[in-house]
Amino acid sequence: MLPYGKQTIDENDIQSVLKVLEENTFLTTGPYVNKFEEKICHYIGCQYGVAVNSGTAALHCATFAAGIQEGDEVIVPAISFVASANCVLYQGGIPVFCDIDTETMNIDITKIEALITEKTKAIIMVDMCGQPCHYDEIREICNKYKLILIHDAAHSLGGKYKGNKVGSYADITCLSFHPVKNITTCEGGMMVTNNEDYFKKGQSCRSHGIMRDFKEREKANSHYYEMTELGFNYRIPDVLCALGISQMDKLDKFIIRRNEIAKKYDLFFEKYKEYIEPLKNNFDNAYHIYVVRLNVEKIGKSRDDIFKELKESGIGANVHYMPIYLHPYYQRLGYKKGLCPKSEKLYEQIITLPIFPLLKEEEVEYVCDKMMSIIL
Repeated sequence: MLPYGKQTIDENDIQSVLKVLEENTFLTTGPYVNKFEEKICHYIGCQYGVAVNSGTAALHCATFAAGIQEGDEVIVPAISFVASANCVLYQGGIPVFCDIDTETMNIDITKIEALITEKTKAIIMVDMCGQPCHYDEIREICNKYKLILIHDAAHSLGGKYKGNKVGSYADITCLSFHPVKNITTCEGGMMVTNNEDYFKKGQSCRSHGIMRDFKEREKANSHYYEMTELGFNYRIPDVLCALGISQMDKLDKFIIRRNEIAKKYDLFFEKYKEYIEPLKNNFDNAYHIYVVRLNVEKIGKSRDDIFKELKESGIGANVHYMPIYLHPYYQRLGYKKGLCPKSEKLYEQIITLPIFPLLKEEEVEYVCDKMMSIIL
């Protein structure tokens, strides 16, 4: 089965991990964690990084650092992975779902202001598929209403917005290093920021609400520490950060290859745009995933029918994503179908095709040909 996404691991990655094991000094939080944080921050042009064990943990650290608490409202795009909204619930906040721009699948900036109330504390913007959001317009709204801007950039590390690397412009940005992401640490994530207070709170959230770690205690020749907040154990091991450091050396090459594959898809599907249409690309896309919209009425088949036929042909298609509030848990919280009509309609039309650096030319051609043989 040809997967929709896959990690790219080479000999340098393997040796980087083995080196940590051979040193046999730190397996959990150690010097490679700091080195990885520094490497990410240097790449994107940011001051502070808090490496954690998942992108979800990074999002939770972000809402924790932003001071989201019970009753606070946070505006979130309707279509994203559930973690983009769950991180608000973790803090007792209320996700307020905003409909999306169907051409990019990013948050519809024309719908945001109508959702703002006296309880609104923050906006979470998500770079769906690797396509950067319209940051300037969203930042202007945040400034106008004094809101915190949290950037879920799980899909877009390596992308750029108007020449600025993703991760350098929101109040807090969250990254993911899951195996199908643009680089991987097996599992892992990072919260990055230029705000020292957010940084310290993110560190506290990562490690049980304890600010004085073992290195500081050893330096002071003291055993004493205090838990000052209710934090969590979101620490990431040194061995995984060693992999991340090695992966970062190849990120730009990975993004170039992802764009090459996306361009081949775009050119091929241009001939069939009455049946199938790629998402619009406004900025320097990182192409974590490649999503197309299907004209199911014209095709005469449902998205799920096409999905099944692709699977039967050995193509591991996927769907990213069902509107978050349609999941059973959110339905039990009181969210109703019909909340974001464009998101719900688009969900029935989208399908994700394979894209990852190791994808071969003949595999791209096979996906294209098989897709059209199913559709036509």
